[in-house]
Amino acid sequence: MQTVTLIPGDGIGPEITESVTRILKEAGAQIDWDIQNAGADVIEKEGTPLPDRVIDSIKKNKVALKAPVTTPIGKGFRSVNVQLRKALDLYANLRPCKNIDGIKTRFNNVDLVIVRENTEDLYAGIERQVDEDTAESIKIITRKASLRIAEFAFEYAVKNNRKLVTAVSKANICKLSDGLFLNCVREISQKYPQIEYKEILVDNLCMQLVQNPEKFDVLVLPNLYGDIVSDLCAGLIGGLGIAQGANIGLNAAVFEPVHGSAPDIKGQNKANPTALLLSAIEMLRYINQNTIAEKIEKSLLKTIKEGIYLTPDLGGTSTTVEYTTAIINNL
Repeated sequence: MQTVTLIPGDGIGPEITESVTRILKEAGAQIDWDIQNAGADVIEKEGTPLPDRVIDSIKKNKVALKAPVTTPIGKGFRSVNVQLRKALDLYANLRPCKNIDGIKTRFNNVDLVIVRENTEDLYAGIERQVDEDTAESIKIITRKASLRIAEFAFEYAVKNNRKLVTAVSKANICKLSDGLFLNCVREISQKYPQIEYKEILVDNLCMQLVQNPEKFDVLVLPNLYGDIVSDLCAGLIGGLGIAQGANIGLNAAVFEPVHGSAPDIKGQNKANPTALLLSAIEMLRYINQNTIAEKIEKSLLKTIKEGIYLTPDLGGTSTTVEYTTAIINNL
């Protein structure tokens, strides 16, 4: 039995969390949930959207499943996601993007993985107002962060039978910062002769992704490019409603959907739990409950392919509960 921190979030978070935990229980997952509330709903009681108890729980349990959490706009609170990544040093953002049979898209041959550096670049937040007409942001790229994200990408490729790692940069313009990132990936690539290695400029990548996405396998990118390209890739497979994610460090991992908390449909029983379920499947593999992960994934894919019970965003008319029940029945 594995203890996992569960953050139900807010907005549609609690609804899709209920759905996913029900599916995992029915599938026989060996998990004991440590429930920790965070987000806008806890501010009034605890004065922050991310209480220390949440971080302490993840540090203790090493693994967390997190539903979407709202960060209030204009209230002075930092993003919960950014705080978690910094507090737990979750340096690798992992975003698998693969077509699902039954979800109509412009492409039917997408099967790639985004490995995004998660701690620095322009997201370091070093900015200043030079004068009233000029603002300045500083882009930070370090050897340490670049080497470890490159190592993560190649190790992921080896463990998951991937054949190609492509480093993405704009090193023709950012010759020092992106140049350092690229040199670090090149250095790590020498340790993995069994994995093919290529390089591409980020603007060329974006063009090629919407022409020939099948050319790509594992993409490793600095923070900003990774953020943009991962949403582009989600669009290739049907949108954020089926986009899973994970933030992984040396001592902890947080698995979460990419989409937001969608407060406009809160409590209406129409939310799509697929992205959170896919994130939970990835979490099960991370904690070595592979058989259960495979079982749930097959049931999910079967349900979507059948097309009988789908939530509105997937082209159906079913409720969250009906969709969830269909997945359980297919187990």
